[in-house]
Amino acid sequence: MDPQQELFSAVLMALKEKYKDTGVGVYDTDLPPEDTPYPFVYLADCSESDQATKNEIIGETNLTLKVWHDNIRQRGTVSGILADIKKICRSIEHTAHYAWNMQRPTQGILPDNTTKQPLLMGILEVGYKFS
Repeated sequence: MDPQQELFSAVLMALKEKYKDTGVGVYDTDLPPEDTPYPFVYLADCSESDQATKNEIIGETNLTLKVWHDNIRQRGTVSGILADIKKICRSIEHTAHYAWNMQRPTQGILPDNTTKQPLLMGILEVGYKFS
């Protein structure tokens, strides 16, 4: 399996397990429909840069995850979800074919005015080195 897909799937499954009974939705590929309840997590972009060595493939994979909330006064909730996601990402050290080492994550929380209702959006960018 492609390294970035293997990591993407591992993160997606771990997030779905974490939030399965909490009311926080987890989505990938397409954004959820307009009537989806907030808050929710969206696995957005995933990229990879790799190099084949004599014995293995090594490289870097980057994931972008987003958290949306429809209550702009719930910054603490968004921050807490981002913290949970980072904890989950840090816990992934091995998948079926690769060893993973999470690098320094970057996060931000900002207003999102792309809908009629103001939203709060958290963005988490997580990089991994793999072998």
